[in-house]
Amino acid sequence: MKADAQLKRDPVSTEPTREITAYQIEEDDVAPIRPAPRERKWIEDAYEKFPYRCLPLVIANQYGWEVLSTHHVRAKWDGTSEPEGVTVEILYGDGEVHCHSHFGEGVVTFQIPYIFRTPANWNLMVRGPTNSPKDGIVALDGIVETDWAHATFTMNWRFTRAGTVEFALGEPICLFFPIPRGALESFRGGFQMLESEPSLHTKFRDWSDSRDRFLSGLDKEKPKIVAEGWQKDYLRAAEAKKSMAHPFVDKRPAEAKQSGNHWRSNTL
Repeated sequence: MKADAQLKRDPVSTEPTREITAYQIEEDDVAPIRPAPRERKWIEDAYEKFPYRCLPLVIANQYGWEVLSTHHVRAKWDGTSEPEGVTVEILYGDGEVHCHSHFGEGVVTFQIPYIFRTPANWNLMVRGPTNSPKDGIVALDGIVETDWAHATFTMNWRFTRAGTVEFALGEPICLFFPIPRGALESFRGGFQMLESEPSLHTKFRDWSDSRDRFLSGLDKEKPKIVAEGWQKDYLRAAEAKKSMAHPFVDKRPAEAKQSGNHWRSNTL
């Protein structure tokens, strides 16, 4: 309790602010880190960008920080289990190469050139960029105990079939966000009938009836409902609950900052 009381508080949030630090290991070895953005190309290309109407999806898009690829990479898997079954070709980019075939089984490995440190009892959830499907390959998830670990971790992607994929220069190859250790273990799941919670039951029924009327109005092409287009109740109710990761603050010495200048527009 004493430690929590000493934490600074964000002026726009009731939650205490906590620090996460990315320790750069080598002066000339960096990778861009940015807050995960709201936008996704497949949503931008969708009819009227309608997926943005799904607030849970949009919140998830922005939940965490992304590590970006330092090179344009082409990886090919021949379907075999040995590490040699995956070949990695660097098409473009400067600096240390972070992409390799190391584990076999069709896995492409990105080395993350930082040691991360989080507060006591906070882990990092490490995975691929949210809601960003990539044909032919899938990101593998991991949880890293970054409050004590003194080693780097890797970001791994596994081919879903033999073939070729590319990661563009500046493409997100890793997403991470903090999770409290022990939170899952502290929960106990259970089933109840909705009627046992009268207030929630009433709110659900009101919403369900409203939804049925709205869909019926669309089917019957009622002008007012057609003009409204879609219901925005959840979007309005959750407006104040949107979250966004803050950019990392660059506290490195001047010489280390110079080594990463070609990434300055994207990163840290």
